[in-house]
Amino acid sequence: MNSQYKNLSELKRYFFDQETARRFISFLMKKAEVIAPHSKGEKSFAYQVTTDPDQVVLNYPRTIQPLKKFFLPPRETLLEYDLEKNAIKKPELEPKDRIFLGVHSYDMKSILLLDYSFKKGNPESNYLTRREKSVFIGVSYQSDEYHLAEDLGIDIHDVSGFSLFLDPVEKGFLVFEVDEVGANLLNEFDAGLPIDTPLEQDFSERKPKLKMHHKRLPQIFEHIYHSPVWKKVAERCVGCGTCNLLCATCYCFDVRDEVELNVKEGKRERYWDGCMLNPFAEVAGGENFRPTLDSRTRHRLYRKFKYLTEQTGELHCVGCGRCSKYCPAGISLIEIVNDLIDDYNKQQKQAVTLV
Repeated sequence: MNSQYKNLSELKRYFFDQETARRFISFLMKKAEVIAPHSKGEKSFAYQVTTDPDQVVLNYPRTIQPLKKFFLPPRETLLEYDLEKNAIKKPELEPKDRIFLGVHSYDMKSILLLDYSFKKGNPESNYLTRREKSVFIGVSYQSDEYHLAEDLGIDIHDVSGFSLFLDPVEKGFLVFEVDEVGANLLNEFDAGLPIDTPLEQDFSERKPKLKMHHKRLPQIFEHIYHSPVWKKVAERCVGCGTCNLLCATCYCFDVRDEVELNVKEGKRERYWDGCMLNPFAEVAGGENFRPTLDSRTRHRLYRKFKYLTEQTGELHCVGCGRCSKYCPAGISLIEIVNDLIDDYNKQQKQAVTLV
């Protein structure tokens, strides 16, 4: 999915000062449930339901958890059963009007990737029902040391998947009309006339964080399966699974049946799970297909940069930086990938020398 930043100048745009932006959020709250970033403590942020427009934070680096929690909850009941009556009951889910405000381009990209994962094969109805009436309003952001999205081809101003897009400017925001849903919202809000002043775009060169272009990463992963980098990372990893659970595109889960003490009733629940957790690859008899931290780390990155990429043609890491920012061992995804690139280049030089 190519960046649409180059098309921003072709979109109708409006200017909202801070007070107009506040009124617009209040307007959205009357239309639907609004989910937006809020402060969580002194330095953290989280997506949550908005009850006060003044509590919405549009200038933030990233939220702790990604948007996926609203479509694939960390824990949910799939069905309840009664063994005496030999009956089951599924929770009734209905599509709900929701507006996700202040979403960064990489988080929007993660939802588009999850859409693919849950639509193919046997469509996952719970996810798709929650997704059905969702509207997304994006906002640009300032990249920090953990972000990798731009290096992976996801521009800060990519408007893919959004209905409206906000770009902070002096004393307010430029509001871009991306699709018909966004146009209708602006029209109903009475946003006034679009502005036609030339759009100033910053085309200054950015120093890449990766040592190689992202389109070459799948090729690199064909050669570094036995790289010493995996063991090097495993020496620091504690196997907590934070990187999985905070990943915007990880969607693995476990399903458990919980029986009540009366042994007559129970429920089947789904929980988030992750390949970095030791029991993930365990099977009957106690066998484990990936018993070591280096094998689990390797599997995690191959899922992001090779396995799913071969199916979809797109990388399944969106560069949000959550795995690096919140890793208790201080492990950086950027460093891992760059170390793998170095190992790949070393292998290629050795191959040339042998020839």
